[in-house]
Amino acid sequence: MVYKVEFSIEAANYIKKMDNSTRTTLLKWINKNLINCEDPRIHGKSLTGNKKGIWRYRVGNYRVLCDIQDEILTILVLEVGHRNKIYK
Repeated sequence: MVYKVEFSIEAANYIKKMDNSTRTTLLKWINKNLINCEDPRIHGKSLTGNKKGIWRYRVGNYRVLCDIQDEILTILVLEVGHRNKIYK
């Protein structure tokens, strides 16, 4: 069982606006750790409060918020942002 990764429109637009080196680092991390992985939870942390059920991945100073959908083996990237702004 391997998971595939899909991006929300908001996440894809934010990634397109990132500077080249940060975008490259982020996408390399996603390719290495999330695409075709068997257990995406080992790299992340489950959030609580109003974001309960969402998983957070740390990539340098950026955070990737995802919804792990086990029934269809998909990791949906909901938001990407700097660590100071992503939770607001």
